[in-house]
Amino acid sequence: MADNTITVVGNVTRDPELKFLNSGQAAIRLSIAVNRRWQNRQTQEWEERVSYFEVTGYGSMAENAANSLQKGARVVVTGRLEQRSWETENGDKRSIVEINADEIAPSLRWATAVVTRTPRAEGGNFQSSDRPAPAARTNEPTTYAFDEEPF
Repeated sequence: MADNTITVVGNVTRDPELKFLNSGQAAIRLSIAVNRRWQNRQTQEWEERVSYFEVTGYGSMAENAANSLQKGARVVVTGRLEQRSWETENGDKRSIVEINADEIAPSLRWATAVVTRTPRAEGGNFQSSDRPAPAARTNEPTTYAFDEEPF
């Protein structure tokens, strides 16, 4: 069974967007920039490349991230790469590959953080309402049927 877990560390490029779906579930979108720096062995000069990733998350994690993060914050994101497809109002088909986050956390390498626990639902740490149900595994792109387009 293939696994597509990804972990990235980067800086938030804009303030996170928090929305609530028609079901009442929180959904967050943020973008992070990941810098890779290396020394060119031929020129001995430092080179850099930046990659940008769109990140989505749901439920209490989305609300906590929206209340905790802002543009410029350094974060660690772990999740899965997923392709989402939709159709515009004009009938054009669009698709994006984004990180569906399992965890979003501040990086403590260059900053400090104060952790405040949030109340948990009775009977456990995970709420099934925190994430949309996974799509069936096919070779087709993943398409989510939300009550509304989250972003």
